[in-house]
Order: sequence, then structure tokens, then C-alpha cells
Amino acid sequence: MKILRTLALLAGTAVAAASVAAPASAQKAGWPDSMVLGTAAVGGTYFIYGQGWANLVNETVGTKISTQQTQGPNQNMILADRNDVQLGMVTMGVAYEGWTGEGDWTQGKKFNNVRAIFPMYDTPFHIITMANSGIKTFKDLDGKRVGVGPRAGTSGTYWPRYFKDFGLNVTVRNGAGSDMASQLADGLIDAFGFGAGLPISAFSELEAQHEVRYIGFTEEERQKLLENHPSLAPTTIPANTYRQLKEDQKTVGVFNFAIANKDLPDDLVYEIVKAVMDNHDRMKQIHASSAETVPANATKNSFLTWHPGAVRYFQEKGIKLADKAMPKS
Repeated sequence: MKILRTLALLAGTAVAAASVAAPASAQKAGWPDSMVLGTAAVGGTYFIYGQGWANLVNETVGTKISTQQTQGPNQNMILADRNDVQLGMVTMGVAYEGWTGEGDWTQGKKFNNVRAIFPMYDTPFHIITMANSGIKTFKDLDGKRVGVGPRAGTSGTYWPRYFKDFGLNVTVRNGAGSDMASQLADGLIDAFGFGAGLPISAFSELEAQHEVRYIGFTEEERQKLLENHPSLAPTTIPANTYRQLKEDQKTVGVFNFAIANKDLPDDLVYEIVKAVMDNHDRMKQIHASSAETVPANATKNSFLTWHPGAVRYFQEKGIKLADKAMPKS
């Protein structure tokens, strides 16, 4: 269990207040006085998106949710499972590995104290490199130094697998998204592969100061990834998502969901979900990826057990949730 303990400790102590303190009268019987939401490193979408929806819920419901930087989905599953954080965010690929105990990072442990609460957005994987790097295709990464984000995050988990799928000899570098972008600009790495809601802020900031190139997959490469990794789905990054992206880019992605520890009160989770889902315009102001934060996307969860408070909300909206993901009475 040494790896699991290390991952948890790496969460750090940096906790940011998510909003103005709620009035005491807003706290209902049985609700915790405060909660922590696990996000991810600076430079990725989780960091921005998480602070945004924590703020929104605090203002709307009167809760006291603070955000904590973590290494991303893997660590959020670990921390939420043991209630070190009460809320978190995960990709469904990582959630499946944690739920079933099949991922290497789980060491066979099943993280079954975690519950799904609402759908967030799709996470496409893509790569940015400097325009003069000579890297024009995915296979050109062979022999190169590639940053892939935090080791326990979505990108840090998936990109090494993709390199292995195609037998690429890549020197993998880990770190926060903002650090990876800086290293690329400074020539310390040759490319930066990431996966996050669009647009990725670290990519946007990098191309604002440098000429860059975006690397996707051929259709043949994409089909091989889909065959090798059932948690993935085909997706496309639209042209003009970034100023220097002139054509649609084929890639793969995984959907993201907000999660909670199973012991949070049902009525509290209902109010959290309602605050996020019923304030769609406000969510889109937080991050463009929130365009996909809609009740209909709850159907993209086919396995992770829903929190009963979330089930109440989606049933009120007439959403048919997967039978396999329904709470057992």
C-alpha cells in the first residue's frame, strides 16, 4: 500500500477557499460544516472548473466547499474513497480502474466508497509542440522527451500506455500542466501531451507567445487506441479551438464526472447537483467545457454507482440512468 499512501500524501497542503463563507443558517441538520473538493494541478481544466463549481454551489446552496490541488483523477478516487476529500472529479477510465481494482495504480484495491454525482465534460487527448521541432505526427515522438502532466493524473496515466501501444521509445516527464508548457517553451522537452476539457489553458497560453503545432492521430492510430482501451471514445477537437489550430483534429477522449464520498447526506448531494445543473449559463462562464455539463450526459456513466441524492435529481429531469449504476436499496 506504499504507493497509495504516497499518492495521498502528495496532495499537499495547498487548500484554496472556494467562496465567501456561507451563513450558519444555510447549514442543514446532518450536513458537514465544511467539505473539500479534490481538483488537480494548476494549468489543467480541473483546477479552473473545480474552483468554479465549488464557488457556484457555495453561493447557491450556502455550503463551505474549499478546493485542494491533487495529482488528478487517480488520487481523487483514493482520497474520496476514504473521505479525506468529500468531493472530487475523475475521468471514467480512471474511475473504472478504481471501481474494479484493475488499474496498476490500485494494487488490486477497489475504491467502492465513491459515488457519481454529475457529468462534467469530455476529455480529448492531444499534443502540442513547437512549430520548429520537426515533430509532425504521433510516431515522430519516438526518441523524444514528452511531458505528460502529473504522474497520477489522467494524462500521466494514459499517454505512457499510448506510447507503449505503438512501441515508441519516449522519455516521459511528469509535472503540472503549467510547468510542462514552460519546459516546452524552454526546450527542456520536445512535446507536451495532455488531456483536459477544451480549451486547455496551458496550451492557449503557450500559443499566445510562440508558434506551435498540434499533433493528433491518424484514423488507423485512433482505431488501435480504441481497441486497446475500452474506456476511450472517438472525439474531434474542432478547428479554431486554439488560434493556431486550423483544421479539425481526430483523437480519443474519456468523459469526466464529479464524485462524492458515499456518506454525504442525500439532500446535500441533491442540492449540489441541482445548483450545478440548473445554472448552465453560469457554468459556461467558468469554463467553455461546461457546455457539456448537462443532465442528458448522465447517461455516459454505465458502471459507477450513483449517489441517491443525484439519482433523485436526474429522475426528476426524466433521465434514464444505467441500471448497473443504480444504488442498491
